[in-house]
Order: sequence, then C-alpha cells, then structure tokens
Amino acid sequence: MNAITRITAYQDNAPSIPEASRQRQRYRTIWVSDVHLGTRGCNAQMLIDFLDSTDSETMYLVGDIIDGWRLKRSWYWPAAHNDIVWRVMKRAKRGTRVVYIPGNHDEMFRQFTGMTFGGIEIRRQAIHETADGRRLMVTHGDEFDAVVMCHRWLAFAGDAAYSILMRFNIVINAVRQRFNLPYWSLSKHAKHKVKNAVEFISRFEEAVAHEAGERGVDGVVCGHIHTAEIRNFGDIVYYNDGDWVEGCTALVEHFDGRMEVLHWGEVMAARREFAATAMAA
Repeated sequence: MNAITRITAYQDNAPSIPEASRQRQRYRTIWVSDVHLGTRGCNAQMLIDFLDSTDSETMYLVGDIIDGWRLKRSWYWPAAHNDIVWRVMKRAKRGTRVVYIPGNHDEMFRQFTGMTFGGIEIRRQAIHETADGRRLMVTHGDEFDAVVMCHRWLAFAGDAAYSILMRFNIVINAVRQRFNLPYWSLSKHAKHKVKNAVEFISRFEEAVAHEAGERGVDGVVCGHIHTAEIRNFGDIVYYNDGDWVEGCTALVEHFDGRMEVLHWGEVMAARREFAATAMAA
C-alpha cells in the first residue's frame, strides 16, 4: 500500500482519540504548513496541542504536510502522525472548510488538484478574502525557490543535511524538556546566523510579494522556507505561516480581519507557567 492510499483510507479507520477538553480559541481562518509528517523532526505533539486548542471556519494546509521525499527512502509513521490526520479530517467533517495546497515534499498529491477527499479540497493555489475585504493569494511557495526548481539534486542534498541537523534538534529538546525548559530550535537559530540563509529568505520574500503584486491581490500567504513572518512590500503584505519542525507556528485571521502569527511553543510555555503559579497560590 503506497503513501497516498494509506492517508486517504485512514478516515474509514479513524480511532476514537480523546481530544483536549480545554476551551478552544476560535479564529476565522487558520493557515498551517510544513508539518513534514513522516519524519522524526515533526513536532507532532505540539501540533496536536494546537489543533485541540483552536478552531476556525476555514483551514488552509499550505504544503509539505506529508514528507513524501523522506517516506520514499524509509517508512516512518508513528501513531501521533495518524492522530493529526484524524483531527484534520474530523474538522472537515464538522463543517470546517479545509483546503490542501500540496508543496514540493508532498507533490504526489498535486495530481489530484481540483478533487475533494474526505471533505478536504485539493488546490494548486487559492485566493482567500479576509473579513476586511482584502484578497490574499495562498501558495506553498516552492515555485519561487530557484534551488528546488532548477537544481533538484541540490534540494535533495540539502534535505539530507537538514535531516541530520534535526536529529540534533530532537536530542537537545529532549534534554531541555527534562529541565522544564521551553522548546528551542537549533536549526532555526543556525539559519538566522548564516548570512547566505538570511539573504535567501529576503530574496524569496521579495519574489513572492512581487508575484502577488503582478496578480493584483493585496497580499500573499505561503510557507516553504520555515520562517514565519508578516512583512510589507509596498502595498503588498507578505505572510509566511512558518512550520511545525523548527518554529512551530501558525498564521491566524481574527474575525475582524486582523492577522497574527502564533508561536505555539511560547503559548504552551505561558500555559505551564500560569498553571504552576495557580498551583503555588
């Protein structure tokens, strides 16, 4: 059974998983990308906590939700990754509009563009209209990455190196958790310290914003580079929802059209601190 068959068939065999009973924070729209299910670097438990703590009218899955590149090399799919699939499908069944825009790591799903599976719409790109009337282009963003588009072998080599870095990341955070320290990303820290990486991110953001301007929209939402950001380029607003490997972030739209990046590691740390304070009082 291949990866596509496994995922699309999962809805029919979804387990009965208890969700968190805490009150959910409601948003008009949620954008999530770069989850990389099928890899050890995926912060599945943090994403499960996010899904159990939030709800929305619309949810966009902005690519690289499943890492087909890694799954082709070796199969890794723990129960927590099934739990994420089940939660997303349950949202669609409850009436949330779920739009899936495959990225380069889950490009095998692009062949199903225009179709709907389990209530989840598969699109190549989308136009989202905010509550305050702005039109946003939603795309994964790999089409603006010259390395992925022109030098595919280099992208695979970079992915292998990135995988090694993420293994160190897992070990570091296991130690930090023992000392009750919040999540911290080694790979994210390294990326911000390397000049070439910073320049690449800047060029990528400019290219995506320029394309949005050419298409006559007010802004763009993307993922791909694992760097959450809200930034203005003239009249165009660039939004990147980040990832669930390094930063563990999501982009949300409030019911008045206001946009915000949620850094979920900080949310969980604040919740633990509040709980500890309440117990000590």
